[in-house]
Amino acid sequence: MYYEVGLFTVNFTPTAIKFQDYDCVLSVSEYVIEGYIAMAQREVKQAFVSNLNGTSLGEVALGSFLAPVCLILRAFILVLYYQAKGTLPLPLPLTSHLLLDFSVLVIPLVLSCTLLSSILLQVIVCLTLMSACVFCYIYRTSFLSSVVWPQKIVNLLQSHVQFQQVPFVTLFRVFVNVKTAISILAVDFSVFPRRYAKTETYGTGVMDFGVGAFIFANALVSPEARRRSVSGSKMSHITKQILSVWPLVALGMARLVSIKMTGYHEHVTEYGIHWNFFFTLAIVRVLASGLLVVLPAGQLWLFALLISGFYQFALETSELKTFLMHNKDREKDFVHANKEGIFSIAGYVAIYLTGVQIGLYVMQPRSQVKDCLKMLFILFLGSLLLYAALFICQTLVEPVSRRSANLPFVIWSVAQSLFFMSCLGLADMVILFSKGACCCRFLPSSMNFEEKKLTPLAYKKKGEIETLCLIQAVSRNQLLFFLLANLMTGVTNSVVDTLSCSNLFSVCVLLLYMFVNCLVIYVLHICGITVKFW
Repeated sequence: MYYEVGLFTVNFTPTAIKFQDYDCVLSVSEYVIEGYIAMAQREVKQAFVSNLNGTSLGEVALGSFLAPVCLILRAFILVLYYQAKGTLPLPLPLTSHLLLDFSVLVIPLVLSCTLLSSILLQVIVCLTLMSACVFCYIYRTSFLSSVVWPQKIVNLLQSHVQFQQVPFVTLFRVFVNVKTAISILAVDFSVFPRRYAKTETYGTGVMDFGVGAFIFANALVSPEARRRSVSGSKMSHITKQILSVWPLVALGMARLVSIKMTGYHEHVTEYGIHWNFFFTLAIVRVLASGLLVVLPAGQLWLFALLISGFYQFALETSELKTFLMHNKDREKDFVHANKEGIFSIAGYVAIYLTGVQIGLYVMQPRSQVKDCLKMLFILFLGSLLLYAALFICQTLVEPVSRRSANLPFVIWSVAQSLFFMSCLGLADMVILFSKGACCCRFLPSSMNFEEKKLTPLAYKKKGEIETLCLIQAVSRNQLLFFLLANLMTGVTNSVVDTLSCSNLFSVCVLLLYMFVNCLVIYVLHICGITVKFW
C-alpha cells in the first residue's frame, strides 16, 4: 500500500515503513527532508488506525469471560499462597501480591489482544480448567467432609452477606479502565488485531465498546445512582456540576494543545479536529446532571430510549447522517471540524442515563445470597433482551456506529456492559461460595458472609489482601490511572517506532508499559494517597 507524501512515496506494511526517494533538488536542506519524513510517519500511523470495520458481536462478548476467569484464578492462587507461606521462600508480601495480580489479571488481558487473539476461546477454556483444578485441590485439603454438598448449598443461599464495596461495579469500572489503558497503546502496534480497533463508520470493535463502557461505568457511581439528595435549588445544583467538571475540561485542553504542538498523530474521525474524549465526558456529565434534576428516577431508561430514538429519527429523516459521515468539509467552521464529537453527545447522554438507572437498581440494599443471585439473573436477562433489540435495529434500521453514537450503538453499549457486569458478578459469587465451601473466608470479593468475629489469623490475612490489592489500587485512583496511561502512551510513541516492531518486542513494550502504570498506582495505594482533581 503506497501513500504519496510530499517528496516521498511511503510504502506501508504492518511490519515496516520504507521511503522511496524521488529525484530531489540537491539544495533541499536536511531539515526539510527530516520534516517530510516526520510528516510521512505521522500520516502512516493515522492510516494504520483508519478505515477499519471491527469484529463480530460474538467475539466482543466472548472477551467478557476472560477477566472473570482471571479473577477466580487469582482468588484460588491466593489460597495456595497463604497455605505455602512460611514453608516456601516466597517474596515479601508487597512484591508477591503485585506480581501475582499483574501476572494473573493484567498479562492475560495483554496477551489476549495481541499474540493469543486468534485463540481467545482456548485461552479462556485453559484458564477455566486451571481454576477448576486449583479449586479441587483446595477443596480436598480444607473442606469439612461431615457436611454434604446439597445442605451446604442451601445454607449458603440462605446466608446473610456484607458488602465491602458496591457489588460488581468496582470490578466493572476497574477492568474497563485496565482494558482501555492496554488498548490505547496496543492499537499503534501491528500485533494488535485491526478488527479490535475503533471502526471508521460502522461496525463493532472492542475499542468502540470501550468508549460506551467508560461512559456507562461513570454513570454507575454518579451521585444520582448513589441516591445522594440535591442540596439547595436545582439551578445551584446544575451550577455546581458545571464547576465540578473543570478538571476534565482542563485535561481536554491540555491534550489538544500537546497534540497540536508535538504533531502527534490523531484519528480525526473519532471526535473531530479540536474535540477529544475528555470534552465528551465533561459535557455528558453536565447535560445528564441537568436532566436528572427534573426527570423521575424510575423512568430514566424510558427517557434514554426517547433521546436515542429521536436522534436516530433525525439521522434517518434529515441530512445529518450524510453530514457526519462526510469528511471533506472540516475547514468551514467549528461545528464542521468537530461534528462527530458534538452530535455523538446525544447517544452518550442516553448511555449515561441508562447507567444511572442500572446503578440505582444494583445499589439497592440486599442482605441474602439469593437476592444477589436474583439481581445477577435480572442483569443477564436485560442483556439478552437488549441484544435481541439490537438484532432488530441492525436489521431494520442501520448497523452500530460509534462515530455517530446512533441508537444501535447505545443499545449495544448497554447490552454488552450488562453482560460483562453479569460475568463479573458471577465470578464474585463463585468466590463467595468458595469462601463458604472451603472455609477460606479471607478470599477477596465485594461480598462477605456475616460473621460475629474473625480469628486473628483470618483477620490479618483479610486485611493484607485488601491492602495489597491491585484492583483496589486502580479503584482508588481511577482517573489518575487513565491519565497516566494516556501520558505513557504518548511517551512510548515518541520513543518507539511502533509499526516496525516485531510481535514479541511489541508485547514486551506493552507489558513494561502496563507494569509501570500498575506500579505507580500500587505504590500510591500502599502509601494511602488518593489524588483528587476536584
